Amino acid sequence: MAENYPDLKADQGFRHLQSRITELEESIADRRELYNEAVNLNNIRIQTFPDLVVARMFDFKASALLEFAEERKRDVDLGKLFG
Repeated sequence: MAENYPDLKADQGFRHLQSRITELEESIADRRELYNEAVNLNNIRIQTFPDLVVARMFDFKASALLEFAEERKRDVDLGKLFG
């Protein structure tokens, strides 16, 4: 049926693409949150006794959180990518 209605087929393709992009954005946000939680826990542990002793012995350093500048968080212009 979609073959008879090319606009419908294109619309379904766009909806699928839009859905997939949303899923990827959510997945990236989830992974970033998980990473930042692990970094926070690590940074706290290397400053807390008795882990502090081992951290100093092996010169463990605090890690930076994964953060993105606002301009990198903007929506991507798909027209520029595919146009």
